[in-house]
Amino acid sequence: MSEVRGCNIPEDLYYWPEKHVWVKPLDDGTVLVGVTDVAQSLAHAIISALPKKVGRPAKKGRSLGTIESGKWVGPVMSPVTGEVLETNPLLGTDPGIVNTDPYGEGWYMKIQPDNWDTDVVDLVTGAEGVSAYEAFLEAEGIECG
Repeated sequence: MSEVRGCNIPEDLYYWPEKHVWVKPLDDGTVLVGVTDVAQSLAHAIISALPKKVGRPAKKGRSLGTIESGKWVGPVMSPVTGEVLETNPLLGTDPGIVNTDPYGEGWYMKIQPDNWDTDVVDLVTGAEGVSAYEAFLEAEGIECG
């Protein structure tokens, strides 16, 4: 895992830095989507997470639901187009899991992408992902912690 300006950025995930979301492709062709360490750090203590219902469409660039903290309420933007297959059941009882484990137990939802090959071209991963996120954080003056 890389650290950029105090923010954890795992190199094995795909990112949409401007929207602070990550994507993890799974072996069955589905993807997990979550918010980054940057997003949870900016939001502070998350008190509510309300994802779309299972079976609903996900459209790239549109809201998958909301996250709320004492300081902020905002959308979790979809990095892919497809169908919502599953939402994280922990979000209903422990939305703060997004703060403590944004890349693990704090995932937001599982989606079946319509066309991963098309959606992935706008995402960054590996060293390129870390560099892109670093440039974005520098430009915006964002630091975690």
